[in-house]
Amino acid sequence: MPSESFGEELASVIRSERGRVSLQDQVAQVFEETRDDVYRYLLTLGLHPPQAQEATQEVFLRLYVTLKGNEEVRNQRAWIFRVAHNLGLKTRAKQGSQPFDPEMEARMSDPGKNPEQKLLEKERMVQFHRAMEGLSEQQRRCLFLRLEGLRYPEIGETLGISASAVGEFLRRAMSRLKKVGQ
Repeated sequence: MPSESFGEELASVIRSERGRVSLQDQVAQVFEETRDDVYRYLLTLGLHPPQAQEATQEVFLRLYVTLKGNEEVRNQRAWIFRVAHNLGLKTRAKQGSQPFDPEMEARMSDPGKNPEQKLLEKERMVQFHRAMEGLSEQQRRCLFLRLEGLRYPEIGETLGISASAVGEFLRRAMSRLKKVGQ
């Protein structure tokens, strides 16, 4: 019967679509869980917000293409941050870098604070950013990735260094930040 073959054909198409949708769903779920972390990390690399948003989307598009091509990704979170790191550095080189502006950050802070609270917050932020500027680039990158929840081996994989080197960079960064806070 023609309707049976059509039904079998339709069932086959639906099964294949489900397979494709499950990959899309998988990447969508990872995107939902990780996009804010990736976006923040790209901002720490010095990307402007529009470029960081675009790069974040590009990272997850690359993940989808990689998985669709049946390439193995053992640790998706580390892979995502590695791609974000490399893409962020390339994008930053194209956009040119602008120095941190504490005045801009202070203007963007909570409008509900009184002037004294705003001033204290601004002073803390300036002190924090000065302390961060005193860290090496690798120390800052390790620190930001650790703050995003990556473990030492994942940070090492992202930055192309050993887990023990990550530990040493983080130890030195924390030591330096503690000195500034005292």
